[in-house]
Amino acid sequence: SLSSRHCPWKMNQLPPKSPVASPVSESMNSRGEALDNLSMDSFWLEVENIKQSTEAEQEECSLADVKTQEEGEAEAEWLQDAGLSELLGDAGSDKDNLVLLSTLTRTQAAAVQRRLDTWTRSRRRRNKHPVRDVRDIFGVPGSEDTAAEKEESSPDPLWHNLRTSNTQRKTQDYSCTVRNPGKEEVFNMDVAYSEQAAVLLKGSFLSESRKLKDGNALTRFKIPKGRLGVTRIGDLSAQDMKKIPTLALIELTALCDILGFELKRNKAAKLKTTEKRLFGVPLNSLLENDQKLLPNTKVPLLLQALLSCLEKRGLETEGILRVSGSQTRIKSLEQKLERDFYSGLFRWDEVHQNDVSGLLKRFIRELPAPLLTAEYLPAFAAVQNIPDLKQRLQALNLLILILPESNRNTLKALLEFLSKVVARENNNKMNLWNVSTVMAPNLFMHKGLPNKIPEGKEKQLAEGAADVVRMMIHYQDLLWTVSSFLVAQVRKLNESNNKRYQFCDKRIKNLLRKIHADKDKVEKNQGEPSKVVKVHASLLLKDSLEVHLNNATRVADVLRQFQKNLGQNGWNIVNTVNLLKCNNSTECTNLLLYEVGGNIGEHCLDPDTYLLDLYHINPHAEWIIKQNPSYPRMF
Repeated sequence: SLSSRHCPWKMNQLPPKSPVASPVSESMNSRGEALDNLSMDSFWLEVENIKQSTEAEQEECSLADVKTQEEGEAEAEWLQDAGLSELLGDAGSDKDNLVLLSTLTRTQAAAVQRRLDTWTRSRRRRNKHPVRDVRDIFGVPGSEDTAAEKEESSPDPLWHNLRTSNTQRKTQDYSCTVRNPGKEEVFNMDVAYSEQAAVLLKGSFLSESRKLKDGNALTRFKIPKGRLGVTRIGDLSAQDMKKIPTLALIELTALCDILGFELKRNKAAKLKTTEKRLFGVPLNSLLENDQKLLPNTKVPLLLQALLSCLEKRGLETEGILRVSGSQTRIKSLEQKLERDFYSGLFRWDEVHQNDVSGLLKRFIRELPAPLLTAEYLPAFAAVQNIPDLKQRLQALNLLILILPESNRNTLKALLEFLSKVVARENNNKMNLWNVSTVMAPNLFMHKGLPNKIPEGKEKQLAEGAADVVRMMIHYQDLLWTVSSFLVAQVRKLNESNNKRYQFCDKRIKNLLRKIHADKDKVEKNQGEPSKVVKVHASLLLKDSLEVHLNNATRVADVLRQFQKNLGQNGWNIVNTVNLLKCNNSTECTNLLLYEVGGNIGEHCLDPDTYLLDLYHINPHAEWIIKQNPSYPRMF
C-alpha cells in the first residue's frame, strides 16, 4: 500500500539497533567518498526523543481516524482537485476548467479516463442518474464499455502496457536502485514523465539498474537546457503557479499508473485549535500574522530566526541536530518565545545550539498539519517504492509542485539549511545520511495522522523515509524546477482561456479539435529567420529598446548589450546611480528579462533562453527588463 502511516506516539516496539550497518555508498560528488555507515541508530534515537518529549502531552494529541471512503469517493475528490469537477456534473463549476482537457498528454488523458470510469461505475451501481462518460469527451467509441472491457478488447498498446506492467510489477524487487552510479545523467524535463515511463516499459531498463546497497554513488543529474531555457519555482507569476499543482497532480497520477502504483491520499486530520502564537499554529496563520509585521514574508519569521541562529553558531557544532538538547530547557524556551519573540525581547545569544536545534524540530513536529501535508504525506513516503532513482525524483518533483506555496517555501528554507549542515560535515560530523535519518521522523511522523505501521515493516519504512529526505536535500535544485512540459501546458491553458471558447456538452469533441487546429496554425507560422522587437525598461529608460533577434540571440546577450549601452546613443535615462557595474558579465548582473502577457502571466527568463524561439512561442508578449529582486532595490 502506498499510504503507510506513521505516528511515534504509539510506537512501543522499535526494531533493535544493529551494531553492523548496511553498507551503502553516500557520495556528494563524482570523486566519491568513503562508504557511509548507514546504521539507523540516529533514526530510532530521534523517535525515542520525540516520544519522550510528547509523553506529557498525550492527552492533547486528539488522533483523528481516517474513515474508509466508499467506492468512487476518492475518484470524485481527485477529479475535483484536478480541476475537472465539471465532468461530475457540477453545474456550479467553472466551465473554463474543461479547457484543461485539451492540454493533456496521452498518458495524462488515460489517467483521467480511468478515474472517471471508476466513478461512473460506482454511480451506476448506486442507481443514480446517468452521468457523462469520459469517452464522449475523448472521442473513444463504445461509451457503455467498462474500463475492464476496454483493457481486454482494446488494441491500444498503452492499455496493454499498463495491464502488463501491473502484472509484472507485483514480482519486482522494490529496493532502491540507481542508474549510471557516480556519473552524470540527463534529466529530461521536455517530455512528460509519464510519457517517458511508457516508452521505458517497452525496454528492460529495470534489469540494468543497480542497487544502492551494492555500494554505488548517488547519480548526478543534469537538466539539459532547451532553446527556451529552464524555469525554476519562483520564475512564474502567482497566477500561473496556481495552475501548476493541478497539472502536476494529473501527471503524478499518470506516472503512478504507468509504474503500476496506486496513488493514495489522506484526508486532512482535524486537531484541536490552539491559543498559542508560534508553536502548533497553522503555516498560513503564522504567515498572515508575520506579513502584518513584514509584508511579503514567505517563510515564518520564527523559522527564519531559528535557522539564522543555527547558521551563525551551530553549523560547526559536532552532532548538531542529532545531539538532543534538554527537553526541560526546550519546553521553557518555547514558552519564552511565545511570550517574547514578537516583542524582540528574546535573547538568542543565551540559547545553546543543541536547544535551538531541538526547538527547530519541535516547531516542525508541532505544526497542526505535516509540513509535507496530511493529504500527500503517504505519497512522499511511497516514493521509496519506485525502483528507479530518476523516476523517484520525477515523482518528488511533482509532489513538491503540488504542495501549497507556504509549505513549499518553508520546506525549501529547511532543506537549504540542511545542505549547509552537510557542507560542514568535516567539523560537525553530520553527513548527508546522518542529517536525513535525524530529520525523517520529524517530517514523516505526525500526531494528527493514524499510527498504523504494518508489523515487520518498521525498518523498511524508516530507511525509506530517510532516503526520501536524503533525495530532497541532495537534489533540491532539480526538484525546485518547473518542467518545460508543464510550462508548455500552462501556455496552452492561457491561450485557450483567452479565446473564450463556448462550451456545450454535445460539442466538446469539436471544441478540442478546434483548439488543436488553431494551435497548428500558429506553429506553421514559426518560420521567421529574424525579427526586430522592443524591450521595455521603464524603471531605467523612458524609451523602449529595439533588439534585432536571430537564431543565436539569447537573453544574456540582450542584458549584456543593455548594460553596455546605458547612457549612450542619446537614451533618455531615468536613473543609473545604483546600477551595478559588472564588466559585461551576466553572472553578476542585477537585471533580469521578463516575458509578460500573451500566453503567460509573467515569466522570469533563463539567461540562456533563445529569444527568437520564445517569440515564436509567444508573439504577443511584452519583454521587460527589471531589477533582480534578490539584490537591494535601486530606487
